[in-house]
Amino acid sequence: MFSSFLLEMIKYGVISTDTLIEDLFHWKTLYVAGRLQKPVKILAQNENSKLQAALVSNLKSAVTAAFLMLPESFSEEDLYLQIAGLSYAGDFRMIIGEDKFKVQNIVKPNVAHFQKLYSTILQDCPQVVYKHHLGRLEIDKSPEGQFTQLMTLPKTLQQKITALVNPPGKNRDVEEILLQVAHDPDCGFLVHQGISGIVRSSSIVQSAKTILTAGAKKSVTYSLKKLYKMTKGGLKKTS
Repeated sequence: MFSSFLLEMIKYGVISTDTLIEDLFHWKTLYVAGRLQKPVKILAQNENSKLQAALVSNLKSAVTAAFLMLPESFSEEDLYLQIAGLSYAGDFRMIIGEDKFKVQNIVKPNVAHFQKLYSTILQDCPQVVYKHHLGRLEIDKSPEGQFTQLMTLPKTLQQKITALVNPPGKNRDVEEILLQVAHDPDCGFLVHQGISGIVRSSSIVQSAKTILTAGAKKSVTYSLKKLYKMTKGGLKKTS
């Protein structure tokens, strides 16, 4: 009796629990936190209560950041597209090497999974009207509402945003600066720029690590496959 097996290359990483928790709470790199903002299959559930709290905190932060970048009224799909795109903002690999429609390809076939992941958070959020039967949401875009949201963002993102608007030499506290941002018409853009700053640094570091661990030959082969996939995806969308 013979069995056939499909051999496939997989990419994996190992991370300490403490580093994972730090990224989930504070978005230091958004590398792991960004992956866990999307529906994933958890093979073994860790009973660590701090880790469980960090996982929920990461999802809430993703929703809050997306709210700040979206208009007053939007669809559920718009929200999930914004959330799924957080970890790709500022990633230089999205310019060359990744499928331009990667975020759409993640969200559109998996809307039901995103709903399962985020429905409780949306229903419990006091600043949003969640019209589940219509698939639409309305968010408080007043300066007061935005200030409340900005104050709950992960620490690293708050630091990136304040660095964008605080002139060099000025010694103002974070709360004062975020209050200014909350009144700024470009509030959503500043949040996006802050996220891009986190992801950009992380993507450069991860690319360097890939070359060191996988070797130059494998890295080039992997990049060429990415380019082919990106070109193929673009041709499908335009045809």
